[in-house]
Amino acid sequence: MSAALQVTAFGLALLSTLFLLLATCTDCWMVNADDSLEVSHKCRGLWRECVTNMQDGVRTCDQYDSILADHPVKIVVTRTLMITADLLAGLALATLVLGLDCITFLKEDPCVKLKMCYGAGVILCTGSILGLIGSVWYAVDVYVERAMVVSHNIFLGVHYDFGWSCWLGMAGSMGCFVASVLLTCCLY
Repeated sequence: MSAALQVTAFGLALLSTLFLLLATCTDCWMVNADDSLEVSHKCRGLWRECVTNMQDGVRTCDQYDSILADHPVKIVVTRTLMITADLLAGLALATLVLGLDCITFLKEDPCVKLKMCYGAGVILCTGSILGLIGSVWYAVDVYVERAMVVSHNIFLGVHYDFGWSCWLGMAGSMGCFVASVLLTCCLY
């Protein structure tokens, strides 16, 4: 039972870590359509802003000036939290692989392997919380930006939505959290 739980947690952690990495690398955190005719589709991300022409499908992307340049707080905080979550999830996966019962590393000492799985769960929990904070931070800032435009009765023809990268970051963080719960609470 313990080995099946470990493998399940590892599979979930691996998939969720891939989701976190994709969310960090992709650039569709905030979506807006420039007008009601939906001539173009704009995605803003952590690293660049891309515009897709809906008529011919041509996509052009503009990189942000520099990683060290002055950026909005939501971009800086989300970048930091997502990169830290990616690193912690990767470290947790490496620790978990060594702690799995089906791996012959430290086979003669099951107590150490169990502690490695528990430690991987704690690291994964920390990474998932940071990733969730980063994703939700960005989503709340998008919502506030949208609410400010609506509350001031300013209609610029712009409609803000959460992009698929934001949802992917939230899903990856929740998956890592569930895997950490499986490793820390259910393994004993």
